[in-house]
Amino acid sequence: MVAGAERVTVRSVLFDLAVAGGVAMLTVPYVYRPHVLFGAAMAVAVGFRRFRPLAVMLVLSALALGHLVILGRPDPTSFDIAVLIAMYSVVKYAPVLWHGFVAAGIVAVGLVIEQVRHLTSRWWYSALLLFGFCTAVWLVAYTLRTRRRYLRSLEERAATAERERDHLAQLALAGERAGIARELHDVVAHTLAVMVVQAEGARYALADDPAQVEEALRTIAATGRDAVGDMHRIVGVLRGDGPAVDPDRGVATIGQVLVLVERARSTGLAVTYESVGDPPDMSAAEELTVFRVVQEALTNAIRHAGAEAKVAIRLEYSPRLVRISVIDDGGGRLASSTGAAGHGLIGMRERIAVHDGQFSSGPRFGGGWQVDATLPVQEVT
Repeated sequence: MVAGAERVTVRSVLFDLAVAGGVAMLTVPYVYRPHVLFGAAMAVAVGFRRFRPLAVMLVLSALALGHLVILGRPDPTSFDIAVLIAMYSVVKYAPVLWHGFVAAGIVAVGLVIEQVRHLTSRWWYSALLLFGFCTAVWLVAYTLRTRRRYLRSLEERAATAERERDHLAQLALAGERAGIARELHDVVAHTLAVMVVQAEGARYALADDPAQVEEALRTIAATGRDAVGDMHRIVGVLRGDGPAVDPDRGVATIGQVLVLVERARSTGLAVTYESVGDPPDMSAAEELTVFRVVQEALTNAIRHAGAEAKVAIRLEYSPRLVRISVIDDGGGRLASSTGAAGHGLIGMRERIAVHDGQFSSGPRFGGGWQVDATLPVQEVT
């Protein structure tokens, strides 16, 4: 068992100085005798009991033994209590507990020496009394040591828990920012792509086909209104005015994929849509993921393949899985392996990964681009 380093405070230093002063006061009766030199040295050593407990114990034991051998004192002196204070300090403050057992052994040897030097008919009584008292001091010090270590472990746990809370909060904030960034990208990129294509078509048809211009403007207005609604929802989450939910929990559903298809067709894309199987019960986040993947794939087709491209959308449903496939022919052009790489593909990959799904995208042999995704469906309770 290794204890942490002892914390030094003004209060602890003052307390140790007071203990050392108490030991020094016990040398007053011996002020005119050589004993006072040993007592003064013991008092100085006691002042360092908290920082080098075992070393202080060894020094005090050596001083006590030297006092006995050199001066031949018949009885213990009052300042010999410093040895007991040192034992208490070793048990309480030593970095490892076996130092405490060493200190106990030293005190036990000292008690045996005193008992042998003062052997009487009732030696067992004084031995029991002294050994009992020293044992009680050792146990008190051990109890305080255990309590200190327990309190320190609680402090460390509290500090660790606080660090973990801060780390989790940072992760949550990063996740929230990424979610909002995905939403903003999907809403803005898709809306602007449709509106730009419609506006260009209206400009070309302005003189020859007023009806087509009117239809294009109507599509632009509807697309803009949808985008404004989505932006209000996202901004409401950012400001805290909206409901306290994940911004990914939007209003888009699988049923609205047909709206995306019709909107893409209005730009000139030849879009085919196939739905296989019955849609399972899905959470709002799962439905939004399917919607956003199809939306972003169509956006990329509008931007990179052009208005004359052909796009095939296929949604295949099973009770626990949704397969998404969006293929465009590139408008007869070869697609670059990196040309479509950007925030949109990253956002699709992240959305699918959140649900432990699989995502792949890349250019097709012969031209065009293909997006494939599988989305596991969790049981809705």
